[in-house]
Amino acid sequence: MASLLDGKKVSSELREELKRIIEDVKKDHPSFKPGLAIVQVGERADSTVYVNTKCKSANEIGMEARHVKLPKSVSQQEVLSALDQLNKDENIHGIIVQLPLDCTEQIDADLCTNSVLPEKDVDGLHDINAGRLARGQLGNCFIPCTPRGCMKLIDKSGIDIKGKHAVVIGRSKIVGSPMANLLTWSHATVTICHSKTQNLPDIVKQADILVVACGQLQLVKGEWIKEGAVVIDCGINVVKDETKKSGKRLVGDVDFEEAKKKASWITPVPGGVGPMTVGMLLQNTVENAKRRLEKSIKNGNM
Repeated sequence: MASLLDGKKVSSELREELKRIIEDVKKDHPSFKPGLAIVQVGERADSTVYVNTKCKSANEIGMEARHVKLPKSVSQQEVLSALDQLNKDENIHGIIVQLPLDCTEQIDADLCTNSVLPEKDVDGLHDINAGRLARGQLGNCFIPCTPRGCMKLIDKSGIDIKGKHAVVIGRSKIVGSPMANLLTWSHATVTICHSKTQNLPDIVKQADILVVACGQLQLVKGEWIKEGAVVIDCGINVVKDETKKSGKRLVGDVDFEEAKKKASWITPVPGGVGPMTVGMLLQNTVENAKRRLEKSIKNGNM
């Protein structure tokens, strides 16, 4: 029976560590306060919940969190103008665009994410950061939050990634592709699977490390899992459940009840990868604020 990779616990520990880091820096630099801006277009209820969670977590560790909420009717130019203002704001160290955009006008989401300065792109979605990650320049880019959180959970399992066969199901630019890059530069042998992959069960059965981020309800069955594999489930799917007060519950892309009988470690849904994504967003922002402070000191501006 698999042990649980508890994202809530690991994320909580990370937030406490970040809080201590901020407090320590403030002893010598009282004005130090990492700033995160979240740009939301429209009124999607799920997006609002996510933004509020990020803002609350940021405030709890001593960060400034600015929620920039734009109406559904906003134009593309107005979104770009808002991002430009944040790019120029010295008090903002990280900017994210909450996706998907909820708008009545035609707005290019890629243009928006690429309009964030690469050095403030704490979501790691700018083409420059993605390119650096793909080339293995891990010390010179922002790593997208969900893949970075997955790597921390894999590390918690104690598995030595070097030489292991890692299988990633999903190739999105937010999770699947950067996840494959991170595993590759950690010296795993990586197979990327997607909707056109043939013989998927046979490929999954070879995985020492399995990361699933395809958005398909319980796609991966228990019998697919290699004995002793580490399983990271990034899926969030809503199913009806009359036993719950809300009448629904969340499940992942992996059949958890069956997979846990074969895996050595597995993430639950909810409570696995999700909390880690928020934690890594905070870490990216705090690290960037520290870098900017150190650069300012070195240049004699402090």
